[in-house]
Amino acid sequence: MKKYDYIFFDLDGTLTNPERGLIESFAYGLGKMGITWKDKRDLKCFIGPPLYTEWQEVYGFTPEESSRALDFFTEYYQIYGWWDNTVYDGVDQMLSNLKNSGKKIILATSKPEKFARKILKLFDLDKYFDFIAGAIADKIRDKKWEVLSYAIESVGNPPLEKCILIGDRKFDAEGARICGIDSLGVLYGHGSYDELSEAGFVTLAETTDQVVSYILQ
Repeated sequence: MKKYDYIFFDLDGTLTNPERGLIESFAYGLGKMGITWKDKRDLKCFIGPPLYTEWQEVYGFTPEESSRALDFFTEYYQIYGWWDNTVYDGVDQMLSNLKNSGKKIILATSKPEKFARKILKLFDLDKYFDFIAGAIADKIRDKKWEVLSYAIESVGNPPLEKCILIGDRKFDAEGARICGIDSLGVLYGHGSYDELSEAGFVTLAETTDQVVSYILQ
C-alpha cells in the first residue's frame, strides 16, 4: 500500500456543493447567449470541466462567443453565485484528520483561484491548506492537469508516488494521470458511479470517512 504524504483536493463536488450558485450562474451566462434548456438541472454537467472549452464543444461557440458567455457567467457568479454553496458532511473532520496525521493538504481546482480562496475562507476551511492552486482566470491555467502541475511544482515537486488527487469527476482522474499521480474518486459529488468507475481512479469512496481510511491505512 502506498503512503501518500501530499493530498491534493478538488473543490467543487469534493469539498463543497456549489450546485445552486453555479447552476444559476450558468443559466444567466448561457441565457444571455440565447441558449435554452428544458430544466436548469441539466446544466449540472458543467460543474467540473473548464467552461471555456466545454461550452465551445457543447454549444459550438467560437472562442469569442465562449469568452462572452464566461463574462456573463462571472457577472452573476461574482455577486450571487460563489457564496451559494454548502460544505459536504464530514469535510471539516476529514481535513482535520489528514492534517493532524502530518499530511500536506493542497487545493487544485479549475475554479478561478480568487473565488476558491473566498469559498474556503467563508467556511473556515482555509486553515487546513498548505497551498491553494486555481485558475488564473477562466481561460488561463483552467485545465485540471495545468492546475495540478502548477500545484505540484509550487509545493517543491515531491515524489509523484507520494501524491494523490481527490476529486469527483473524470476530469480529475484525467488530470492526475497526465501529471503522473494517483487519484481517488468521491461518489458523493457530481460524477456518477458509471463515470467514476471508468475514469481510472485507484479507488472510489462513498463518504469522507472512507477517504480518510484509504489515505491513512
